[in-house]
Amino acid sequence: MGFLSFFPDYLVQSSAITLFVLLLLSAYFIASFWVFFYRYPLLKRRITIETDSLKLLYLGKSDTVSRKSLIFTYLNRVSLPSKAILSAASSDAIRSSTKGLTLLSIAASTSPFIGLFGTVVGILETFSKLGSQKSASLSVVAPAISEALIATAAGISVAIFAYTFHLILKRRAYELGSLLGSQSDVVLSLVDEQE
Repeated sequence: MGFLSFFPDYLVQSSAITLFVLLLLSAYFIASFWVFFYRYPLLKRRITIETDSLKLLYLGKSDTVSRKSLIFTYLNRVSLPSKAILSAASSDAIRSSTKGLTLLSIAASTSPFIGLFGTVVGILETFSKLGSQKSASLSVVAPAISEALIATAAGISVAIFAYTFHLILKRRAYELGSLLGSQSDVVLSLVDEQE
């Protein structure tokens, strides 16, 4: 209850720069979660489809990729699959699957600095106010500095989530690329056998 009652007071006493910093960090936080919760299920579904398609190829139950595979439309347009076509299909699938990773990377790398900037501004405001008073004790300085450190804490927490989400999605995109590459290799080997 103490923090919840403290936070509105903090917002009312904060400067426009501090409020802007907290607003920007809030936008980063929301965008990071949105990208993750939008992309993760999509990548998971695509990996499942590509895994099933690769299994059928390995077992010899199919001589081409599944109709649901991301590279099927590319293979369907050509009479004879080639390494260039399959490479282009894989690259295009990875590019569309990794949208949003740049935003996560930017949020992860810049939010601690944005939070630190908010803290520095808050501390400058605190010392400016304290300079106009005749005496300043620890009981006056400590709460003011702790209020200023909220921006740093917010920046670090945004960075933790954004960086974690970035690494998880990057790993899933790598898995997808690996599956697409394996399917391409199998399809090309089957074409070579037929010739």
